[in-house]
Amino acid sequence: MNVRVKPVRWQGSDEAIRAVQVAFDVEEAVLEAVRKAAFEQHVSTSDQIRQVLGLATTSRPKRPRLTVSLSGVDYEFLAKRYGLAADDRLAIKERATRDLIAFASSSGSGGGKKGAGTGKPGRK
Repeated sequence: MNVRVKPVRWQGSDEAIRAVQVAFDVEEAVLEAVRKAAFEQHVSTSDQIRQVLGLATTSRPKRPRLTVSLSGVDYEFLAKRYGLAADDRLAIKERATRDLIAFASSSGSGGGKKGAGTGKPGRK
């Protein structure tokens, strides 16, 4: 019988592999309260939920970042907007980052105009 031993660096991942993502269907007010508390405490919504439920959270700091899924059509739109090649994704990301920084600077509290800047035809 040939039994393989996992490399040491993988042995700590067993628990994470068995973890199951849970989605809670709640009213908008609950969603807003959790998001607001997470924002004010500079934690992820997932960590905020874990805190509310009395579960452990990791104490290591997380890199602050925003994420969005971009399709090929989105990259083409942004490339045209920025005057770049659609396959130059790094340059597109850098320009989009500058737009987000400018948005934050101009809005003060991060609010901005509701629905503004969706950048996609047909979306409001």
